[in-house]
Amino acid sequence: MSVILKAPAAQSGTPHKSNPQVVDTVGRVLDDIRADGDSAVRRYSEQFDKWAPQSFRLTEAQVAKIVADLPGTVVDDLSFVQRQVRDFAQAQRDSMLDIEVETLPGVRLGHKHVPVAASGAYVPGGRYPLTASAHMTVVTAKVAGVPRVAATTPPNQGTPPAISVAAMHLAGADEIYVLGGVQAIGALALGTETIDPVNLLTGPGNAYVAEAKRQLFGEVGIDLFAGPTEVLIIADDTADPFVVAADLLSQAEHGPDSPVVLITTSERVGLETIAEVERQLVNLPTNAIAAVSWADHGEVHLVDTIEEAFALGDHFASEHVQILTEEPRRALAEMQDYGALFLGEKTCVSFGDKAIGTNHVLPTLGAARYTGGLWVGKFLKTVTYQEITDAQSSAELGRLCGRAARLENFEGHARSADVRAAKYGGDDLPWTDHRFDRVPAAASSEN
Repeated sequence: MSVILKAPAAQSGTPHKSNPQVVDTVGRVLDDIRADGDSAVRRYSEQFDKWAPQSFRLTEAQVAKIVADLPGTVVDDLSFVQRQVRDFAQAQRDSMLDIEVETLPGVRLGHKHVPVAASGAYVPGGRYPLTASAHMTVVTAKVAGVPRVAATTPPNQGTPPAISVAAMHLAGADEIYVLGGVQAIGALALGTETIDPVNLLTGPGNAYVAEAKRQLFGEVGIDLFAGPTEVLIIADDTADPFVVAADLLSQAEHGPDSPVVLITTSERVGLETIAEVERQLVNLPTNAIAAVSWADHGEVHLVDTIEEAFALGDHFASEHVQILTEEPRRALAEMQDYGALFLGEKTCVSFGDKAIGTNHVLPTLGAARYTGGLWVGKFLKTVTYQEITDAQSSAELGRLCGRAARLENFEGHARSADVRAAKYGGDDLPWTDHRFDRVPAAASSEN
């Protein structure tokens, strides 16, 4: 049984509803970029960001100066975090093996993992310069072996944002652009006179960026359909309400529409967390955002058992799920619908966002029911191949394939299979007067 200790004041959005004004604006901008290329990109950058430099792409000298002017501790911290991301992504890549199996004599089937030729990484600016997005979208792509990674970030009040540029550079970006919004997404996906198109778009952004990726999906690949940041905490009576409140607010400050949910088996923890959130909001610098998120999209649910808590957590299918219970690793066995799990009080979502090494580009709006987040495998295409070197196997498969194809009225398919049965098995071809000289088995196995 579930009791709601705090209900949200507003209803969270769904992935099926888009703001018509956003849809129309994005469509118009993308159409203009298709038609006018660089001139449209420059026009919209000037209109939206008051930014129209001679070139949106930074030179190597410009990048070097930006990085050199940053405090050494900033560069060191960026490098440390990127090492964590790189090491985990490399471990993931090492787990992805090429395979080849022989299913019948001389019949070999296999797959291999091939990186996309080019990916685009969008590193948001605006309210927060999300340097960590560079780690997740650029570092991971390079570990996958993507030969060309083009990264872009919006200007910061008329100048390149130094820490974002440094993060993209240290991550290994091959091209760095100072360009934001729909014009950046459109330029990377569609290409212009000066920007070559990419095959895959990655990285979060505002509603316009998300809508641009949605409209371009199919022409290019995308990482995820992104919605507001989400956090869900499952807590029992051992949880510290002070910690729970701090962790909820850490994600509430992402945006006024970010869902923040607590599911607990302890009425005391639930009520004390609600009171503690209000206390911590008083001196939180991002109060104007986090308070709205908590008021409109904050929820606290009281359940009878931890099993009910896990089941309700799966129902939410939240992006970030924290387990603050006596036995946090139980969630690994008993939950399945989440973007990422954060187990135990010593772990927090902020670590995943900024420091620990797992990828923080994760599914939102219930998408965790059918997909995981961005990872090294997203930048790889798993492609298959087939090879038959045995004449008898080719003939036998030809006979079977011919029968199967005719069941479906695919005569052309059947005849292609008949040819193998005839050339390598000596069968007749009733639909033609063409005859093959029988190919010796030994010779056919070498072709």
